[in-house]
Amino acid sequence: MIVVTGATGNIGRPLTQALAEAGEQVTAVSRHPAAVPDGVRHRVADLAEPAGLRPALDGAKSLFLLLSGDLHATGANPADIIGEAVEHGVRRIVLLSTLGVVTRPFGTTRVAMRALEDTVRESGAEWAVLRPGGFASNALWWAESVRSRGVVAAPFGDVGVPVVDPADIAAVAAACLLEDRFTGGAYELTGPEVISPRGQTEALAAALGSPVRFHELTREEAKEGMVQSMPAELADDTLDIIGAPSPAELRVSPDVERVLGRAPRTFADWAARHVAAFR
Repeated sequence: MIVVTGATGNIGRPLTQALAEAGEQVTAVSRHPAAVPDGVRHRVADLAEPAGLRPALDGAKSLFLLLSGDLHATGANPADIIGEAVEHGVRRIVLLSTLGVVTRPFGTTRVAMRALEDTVRESGAEWAVLRPGGFASNALWWAESVRSRGVVAAPFGDVGVPVVDPADIAAVAAACLLEDRFTGGAYELTGPEVISPRGQTEALAAALGSPVRFHELTREEAKEGMVQSMPAELADDTLDIIGAPSPAELRVSPDVERVLGRAPRTFADWAARHVAAFR
């Protein structure tokens, strides 16, 4: 049995599907009731209360751990989840971390995530750590404005990073959960090219077959929107990265191709597959 937390999100959903198609028994965990693929067991649990995860962990051999935004906040203790998993006999843990633990290791949220990585390594379970950079799916923040006004509104219009397709993160996670040769590694996951918000706008317009205008937000305007779905400190960390990426944050990593045997998907490919959200 493989337990997937965050199972209804941009990574968890394709990961759950891939594991089910591979013939694995899967328990999908989310905060709220949700539809899951045929044959997949679903459990509702709030990871902020690790004891509530116990029923989902019964009989589990592996765990994919994805933390929601509030579990990155000061005072949260996601290490308790690792303890619960190991106590229930989980033998392999794949943790979704962030590239920032390498590129900006001294921010508060990065320090906490690095500590969680260490907890996983020291847990006694087999492990793998995934460190993605920016997600292509963050473009979904623009979906309503594209649908209603034909506009993408974002800060730092001409500053790019190599955003990664969540489907590629899910594919790497599946490989790490299913194949012994990928345990004991930390994988930096990026897309194949640096692309700016203005470049993403052009890709969305091409996918839609209609014009989309780019409007540049100030940092303050962008943060005001971001704090609706994440802690303010995490929003500031994110804005620091996308506003002034370091050379390490601009680097295209070979790790997706090293694990999957193919190049990572482009943002244009992501846009074409998700174009319905912007119509």
